[in-house]
Amino acid sequence: MRVIRVDASTATILLTEAPAPKVRDRQTGEIAKDAVSGEALMTVGVVYIDEGDSSIVQVTIPESGVTEGLTVGAPVSLPGLIARPWESVFNGQQRHGIAYRATAIAPGAFPVSAAQAG
Repeated sequence: MRVIRVDASTATILLTEAPAPKVRDRQTGEIAKDAVSGEALMTVGVVYIDEGDSSIVQVTIPESGVTEGLTVGAPVSLPGLIARPWESVFNGQQRHGIAYRATAIAPGAFPVSAAQAG
């Protein structure tokens, strides 16, 4: 499946939902694990703002990549951010979307605009 690397160097990314375990099966409560490493996965909600457009997205991160000191509403960085298109059929209906994944999440900083720098 296609993987698209996301260049977030000019974006402002704000944490909207604190890290929480990614649930694989809602009926059993089973936590999702990375297919290669077997490590537990977490999800975070962020607002991604770039060039005047914003999107609220959920990002999956390995548990070891969650850094201490994260504050809801504060800027964060998402190193290794990728987007992966997906589609499936559920109860006879075709669904599709984009799944986001990063290698880590850490406290970030607001980008310095040209007006502020000058």
